[in-house]
Amino acid sequence: MSRYRLVPTPAQETALLGHCAHARYMWNLGLEQRLMWRPGRPPTPGYVAQAAQLTEARAAEPWLAAGSQTVQQQALRDLDQAWRNYWGGTHSRPTWRSAGRHEGFRIVGPQAQRVERLNRKWGRVLVPKASWIKFRWSRQIPDAKSYRITRDRIGRWHIAFATIPDPIPAPGTGEVVGMDRGVAVSAALSTGVLLMCPGLRATEQARLKRLQQQFARCRRGSNRRTRLKVAIAQIKARETARRKDWVEKISTALARRFDVIGVEDLKIANMTRSARSTIEQPGRNVRQKAGLNRGILANGWGLLVQRLEHKAPGRVERVNPRFTSQTCAECGHCASENRESQAVFRCLACGHTAHADVNAARNIAAGRAVTARRGTRSVPLKREPHLATSA
Repeated sequence: MSRYRLVPTPAQETALLGHCAHARYMWNLGLEQRLMWRPGRPPTPGYVAQAAQLTEARAAEPWLAAGSQTVQQQALRDLDQAWRNYWGGTHSRPTWRSAGRHEGFRIVGPQAQRVERLNRKWGRVLVPKASWIKFRWSRQIPDAKSYRITRDRIGRWHIAFATIPDPIPAPGTGEVVGMDRGVAVSAALSTGVLLMCPGLRATEQARLKRLQQQFARCRRGSNRRTRLKVAIAQIKARETARRKDWVEKISTALARRFDVIGVEDLKIANMTRSARSTIEQPGRNVRQKAGLNRGILANGWGLLVQRLEHKAPGRVERVNPRFTSQTCAECGHCASENRESQAVFRCLACGHTAHADVNAARNIAAGRAVTARRGTRSVPLKREPHLATSA
């Protein structure tokens, strides 16, 4: 998906916010209908029935008719697709959309192709009931049949054209690399390279902490609370942009250099689940678990593998992560004492010494799995036919 910076005028921004409100309203209304189903009751209305109800509602409500039918109808279609994805097991259950967090709408069909280039740096797009809106022409516009306009928490508008980019071709050298993801080291490769995801600088972290403390003391609904909320969102957006930029560069470099990329098959959603505690039952290491969750999410574990699978489809192999950090990559001896610390690995059997994350990455590259009895066996990674012949 190719995204560009949108620059609307104040009047156009008001129209865009109206589209976002209509799309959010239709999504929540359609979701409420879907959630009313109970066992023994007839099925709730699907997209076709809800689209017919939308036509009746637009004829009865002037404020709804003042908006774009394309925007409102597409929100119902997106909701229907979200439920299909949920029942297909590929996505989580659709949830409610709230103002300030879910600001966006989608345009499809011939209206999505009304795009013009003004000069070398600028272009414009015709948005229904919002006229021509300028956007930054940072690269060539793809041939897309739909686009989505969104507004982030700090007020920036973007337009994203829905396209599926071509995958990066394999180099054909037969090289295999393993990648171990961690908190202290974002990604360690079996080649010995340690990669760190850029985050906030020390001064930015100090300012963020100070702003969060001030925000906690503000009265709800006050202007000061609103200003602090925007300031915090600006720092968070900067951190997110750096992480996404790092992920794009690293995933592209790995897809271009290696034929097969081995990664741990981690259940990140389960690993970052909040530790439950109450006043009566405070739990154990709750604050430590929260810090670990923040570290995992800040290093972009899931996004990195997701982009690798997009850019190198069929060339990313998931390996069982059991005991990969405790197994020696040289002799295969597995023991918890082999890992002296977070960064030091020293095999008790053969004396092999290496960086702990690099040693784990070498096990991942070899497809080394460990059974329940800690019996180590090397399982060669599956490769595509043209990669196997070139190795």
